[in-house]
Amino acid sequence: MKKEKGSLKSTIAVSLTNYLDAGAIVAGASGLTLWKDYLRLTENHLGWLHAISANCLGAAIGAIIGGFLADRYGRKAIYTYNMLIYMLGVALIMCSVSFPMLLLGFLVTGISVGVGVPASWTYISESSEVGNRGRNIGISQMAWGIGPTIILILGTLLAPPTTGAGTEGLLFGAVQSVAALFGVTGEGSALNVFSSRIVFASLFIVAFIAWLLQRRLEESKEWESMRSSTQVRQGTFDSFGALFRNKINVRTMLFLAGMYLTWNLVSSVMGFFQQHIYETAGGLSNEYANMLSVGQWLIIIATTFVFAMIVDKVNQRWLYFIGVGFAVTAWLLVITIGINSLAGLLIFTLLWGLQGGISVQSFYALWASELFPARYRAAAQGVMFFVVRGLSAVWSLGFVSIYGEHGEGFTVAAYVMLTLLLISLIIGTTMAPDTRGKTLEQITKERYEE
Repeated sequence: MKKEKGSLKSTIAVSLTNYLDAGAIVAGASGLTLWKDYLRLTENHLGWLHAISANCLGAAIGAIIGGFLADRYGRKAIYTYNMLIYMLGVALIMCSVSFPMLLLGFLVTGISVGVGVPASWTYISESSEVGNRGRNIGISQMAWGIGPTIILILGTLLAPPTTGAGTEGLLFGAVQSVAALFGVTGEGSALNVFSSRIVFASLFIVAFIAWLLQRRLEESKEWESMRSSTQVRQGTFDSFGALFRNKINVRTMLFLAGMYLTWNLVSSVMGFFQQHIYETAGGLSNEYANMLSVGQWLIIIATTFVFAMIVDKVNQRWLYFIGVGFAVTAWLLVITIGINSLAGLLIFTLLWGLQGGISVQSFYALWASELFPARYRAAAQGVMFFVVRGLSAVWSLGFVSIYGEHGEGFTVAAYVMLTLLLISLIIGTTMAPDTRGKTLEQITKERYEE
């Protein structure tokens, strides 16, 4: 019981990484239109912001570096320093007065997020009991839902008055007061963007708290045991060659990257552009777009809690099928009903929220931390995360070209999204591993026979 409480405590501390990961993505998304107006950005500018953010290339670069560092120097080493990089990136965004400065802030924040992801999923898996591994991964994913919910609620309360049916947020007066301290008064985009600056300031505070908590974590016992073996004393990137020389590793990475990539190409766009899509193609105000997204994230949190409670007890193959099935149905309905109808938006929000709680990312985090030996467990995740988020960056530039300045290409983009989700559904359902109820050592022995 004491060990179980310890694993839960460490899971909560590490899960702040997920909070800050999703929080950075959604903070950028909720204020995207505000930054666009303030800096006079085009859709291509927005595409580049998404491409190098925590949702794509920034995280990809960080992941491949962080994965190998976590295997070489330990999981704790990542938690000792990484949040300092995150705070630097967020501070750059908060103070941005030009597009290059904003772009750099998104990149630095994204790199920090990427560095932390392989270490966090690996640490949670290695510190969990056999019967609670899926539960703890699920709890960490709840933080991934709680972050956006809080950020969107804050964004809604701070929302400036915009064109459309919406009114200003209840706390917009506080935005005006803060802006006045920096000499910004009156009305206009320079004032409105302070709503987004304050949202990012909240992430800075949480990152500082996370840094204080995570630097006190004990090192993973499994990593310490692995490092005590003379046969694994190696350079930082020596495991890269071993990773690709083993056919089992290659097949596993193709499976995991395949199911995760096709889902993430859709999810990354929705994570960053959802409010923007609701405002342009859907015709909602910034406030109402944020409110609808808040409802969706509340559904995600509730569904993720259910996932955490049952994932160690049920057939994971069928649970995966149900989760991605919600996603496929969501895009089928939005294609037929339309994004610019209230009924279509509400049904889509509900179904996309349900799939978000039983998401492919939850299964990826669980299976990727189970299917590789400890010596390159984080490195393997770093490589796959690099591929997935890197290609998501490329797709984001393609998406904005298809979507158009005012959402005129949304239907074409929706068909692409549906196709990607169907591929993810097929790969994950047909190739799901049978690891439930087994120790990490047992899984490694069965798969590698060594």
